[in-house]
This record gives sequence, structure tokens and C-alpha cells, in this order.
Amino acid sequence: MLGMTEVITRDGAWVFDFETVRITPGSGAHPLRQALGDLAVPLAAIETVVFESDRKGGTLRLRPRRGADPLVQATGGALPTAADPYRLAVDAGAVATATSFAAGVRDARMVAGVPVEPAAEYLMPGPDVPLSTTGEDGTVTFDGERVRLEWGWAASTVKKSAGPRELLLSDLVGLEWTTTQLRFRTADSTPAPAAAEDLHCLRLWGFKKDIAHSALVAAAVLARLPHPSVPRPEPETPPAPGESPDTVLRRLRELGDLHRDGVLTDEEFATAKQALLRRL
Repeated sequence: MLGMTEVITRDGAWVFDFETVRITPGSGAHPLRQALGDLAVPLAAIETVVFESDRKGGTLRLRPRRGADPLVQATGGALPTAADPYRLAVDAGAVATATSFAAGVRDARMVAGVPVEPAAEYLMPGPDVPLSTTGEDGTVTFDGERVRLEWGWAASTVKKSAGPRELLLSDLVGLEWTTTQLRFRTADSTPAPAAAEDLHCLRLWGFKKDIAHSALVAAAVLARLPHPSVPRPEPETPPAPGESPDTVLRRLRELGDLHRDGVLTDEEFATAKQALLRRL
């Protein structure tokens, strides 16, 4: 393609056609990068691309705009370096090419007027479903509409006693992912119990495939929830209990009678009257 620029190393290949950065993982890449496969990152989803040099060559690093990629949003910067699909190890012989590549993407962003503000919608697709991941104490599956947690032999007594759990997307307000756990949050899940007893939490082994599969599930769920930029509706506050106007008026008349008969002083009458009016 005319004007196309590329960086090809043992770690993978990045190609830029001035509209999209296409990322292909190398054959020995982390299981998460392999599972994601080829990525097409539109220019509008990119915050920056930089080349960081070191003694062996360096690293080409792409940073998506905040809110543009559900995988980055779900994992919150907690991915191990080797699992990050937006990093490419560059050999010494490709340093000049990688430096030029990064500068070319930055220039194209500037010419295209890509905003620096967080994206208002996901510009990268979420992983395809169905997906599942098995962790230390059970298995999570996601079919695009519901999350199902089933507990294994290493689960706590609390989880085994409760049995499998199923959560609809409409039940969820978010999730938390680390290399050791995947926790689904509902409106009533704060504060959350410890991971071993949380019926919405899968504990993870922290192995490479464990990290890959759980991160994919997290990204797939998050991509189908409202984008973080969408304001979350405030829970409705039930009206404070009070007395009907007729009841308050009747009691005001009674207070007036007691005040007129001298049972209540002026100060006592004023205090009781204000207390009644606050009940409306």
C-alpha cells in the first residue's frame, strides 16, 4: 500500500496506513496476545505511540485513548508487560524504523485532529462470545447476556453451599480484574466480602493462560455494559416518612387550644408547632 509504514520483529508486526495501526503478535507472544489475534486500532482510538530505547533495542508502545478499548478499561493497567498487546519488542536493527513509525503516527493524529480527551464510546470491539475462564475456585462463563459462576473443589464452604450463581448484564454495574481475581460488581455489592467468600468473585491462579482467558471475559463483559462516560442513574431515594397534611392541621389546632388555655407557654407552643410542620 502506498505510504504504508511497518515495523517487523520477532515479537510481531505493526503496520500503519495513516488511518489504522494493525498489530499482529509474534508466534511466541503471550497467550493473551495470541488470543486477541490481529488488532486494527483506528487513529481516533490512539492517544500516542512512542519508542523507548534500551541497550538491546527498545520497545514500541501504543497508548489507547482512555475509554477507547474495553480490554484496557477492564484490566486497568494491571496486565503483565508480556501480555500487553500494545507493546512491541524491537531489535537493535529496527530502532530507526520504530522511531520513525512512532513519529509518523503522532503526526497523523495531529493532522487528523484526534482529541486528547477520553473517548465517549468504545472505539475498539470487545472480544467475541461465548467465553469462559477457569480459576482457582471455579469457572466463569459469559454468553453475551449473562455471567455464570460455578464453583470447583477448591471453593470455600460459603461458595459451595450457595451453589452456582448467574448474573444478567442488567444486574452489573462494573467489574474488577487483577491477575489474582475477577470480581463482578452489582448495585448492592459494596462493600464486597473477601474474594474467597464473594459469590460474584472468581479467584485466579495467575498463570499465563489464566490471565489471558480471564482478561478476555472481563473485556467482553465491560464492552457490553454502558460506557464509563455514560452517567450512572442515581438510585431513587424513597420519600421520608411523614404525616398527612390533614393530620398535621388537626394537631396544630389541638396545640392552639392548649396554648390558648395556658397549658403551653409561648416558647413551648412555637417549638411544638415547628416540629409538626417539619413532618409534612
